[in-house]
Amino acid sequence: MVTVTLTNASEGRYRGKDLIIKGATKALKKEGIKHGRVDIILVSDAYLKKLHKQWMGDGSATDVMTFPLEEEPPILGEIYISLDMARRNAAEYGVTLTNELCRLAVHGSLHLCGYDDATDEQRAEMHKLENRYISGL
Repeated sequence: MVTVTLTNASEGRYRGKDLIIKGATKALKKEGIKHGRVDIILVSDAYLKKLHKQWMGDGSATDVMTFPLEEEPPILGEIYISLDMARRNAAEYGVTLTNELCRLAVHGSLHLCGYDDATDEQRAEMHKLENRYISGL
């Protein structure tokens, strides 16, 4: 069984908790994950920037960071999403905040499944999968 939880550790408000969980769960299951637990944590820009600096050596802002906690099944991981940046991205892309949070949750889930986005080709592949997994939510 795949379990996905969502915690809002930021001071911001959002809607669509069930859809965000459903999107991440769908991506994990469609990618063949049968067992595991993924915790999605919504945080502030400042918090995620600090994590980005600590773990990536890069003090710039980012929208999502994924931490696999186990190397082998069952999958175990944490996905940190900046609610602040998700809100800005949603406005920039002309989508709802819920849509953007779903996309970021799916993006993080794909990283846990082994996908990378270091090249243009990899980013395009992940974006295609994100669209597939959030469609119909």
